[in-house]
Amino acid sequence: MLFLGYLLLGAFAGILGGLFGIGGGLIIVPVLVVSFHAQGIPGEIVTHLALGTSMLTMIFTGLSSLRVHYSKGVVQWPLIRRLAGGMMVGAWLGGMTANLLSAGTLNLIIGCFAWAMALQMGLNLRPKAERHLPGPVGTGIAGTLIGWLSAMFGIGGGSLTVPYLTWNSVPMKQAVAVSVAGSIPIALAGSLSYLYAGWGHAALPAWSLGYVYLPAWLGIVLTSTQFARLGARLAHRLSPQRLRQGFALLLLCVGAKFMIFS
Repeated sequence: MLFLGYLLLGAFAGILGGLFGIGGGLIIVPVLVVSFHAQGIPGEIVTHLALGTSMLTMIFTGLSSLRVHYSKGVVQWPLIRRLAGGMMVGAWLGGMTANLLSAGTLNLIIGCFAWAMALQMGLNLRPKAERHLPGPVGTGIAGTLIGWLSAMFGIGGGSLTVPYLTWNSVPMKQAVAVSVAGSIPIALAGSLSYLYAGWGHAALPAWSLGYVYLPAWLGIVLTSTQFARLGARLAHRLSPQRLRQGFALLLLCVGAKFMIFS
């Protein structure tokens, strides 16, 4: 029954990801937190375990999405190479940083981020193209910051990468494709970081690799990729404004839930 719940979570996260064009991390992490609490996993590691598990799922969902963008010829590989190194360094540091923080502090940070995303989605706030991409050093620093924050929030980085690239005059379709490709090195380095940071922790449940809970990871991966396609099809039938407002309301609830746990 528990594994069935993870399958349903993957389907739910996949549909929402397809609907709103954002990775499912902001949905997966809070649901895993609630699930792990219900399983009796000690509260001190619940959020860390949810974050690490969420990061690992994104490797596979990112690869699935990248194939679609690659087939359309909008993937800018030179830009991805400029960002990827910094993203991997930042994601590793993000996992290490999260390990140093208490569960309450992490919950508070994630709750504030969810509310910020709710404001951005609800009001449809988008940066204007005001400048051009910096050189390799500046791009690497930006990638490091994006990777660091993404690993701390358990997300693939799309909600950070796309606004940054749009602000630097990268066309939206290319920005989304780069964001999807960038989620893979972020997820890889971030999940390895959480695996390393939690390795051998006495409070971990069985079937864990560090802060990655394998039954939850497997259940989510099996369904999220397939149901993301359903969400994408539904997105074309619904009002974009209503979609943004609905997701903003959902993120407000997510943020409030994390505030309660903090």
